Amino acid sequence: MTEVLNQNTYELLVEVRHREKIADPEGSTINKALHALGFNSVEKVSVGKAIRLLIKSESEQAAVSQAEDICKRLLANPVLENYFITLIKQKTPEEISSV
Repeated sequence: MTEVLNQNTYELLVEVRHREKIADPEGSTINKALHALGFNSVEKVSVGKAIRLLIKSESEQAAVSQAEDICKRLLANPVLENYFITLIKQKTPEEISSV
């Protein structure tokens, strides 16, 4: 694989969650346990996945586009789940080497 010049590394957060009408038994169990512990102000709990990606790309838009493709092809089941992508920041070489 040939490395392309002028590429930056971007950190993205992908959150995968159940669709609104899909049952979330794990979230319901946590919600019941919180109420049993006295945290009655909690109205609803939903459980999902959080995935951090470091993507080398020529632009923020291209990095987000690649993350979209990754979600569609691997990380999220479109029948059961929605996904949300947040660009955290562009990483410096020093930050990348410390990961």
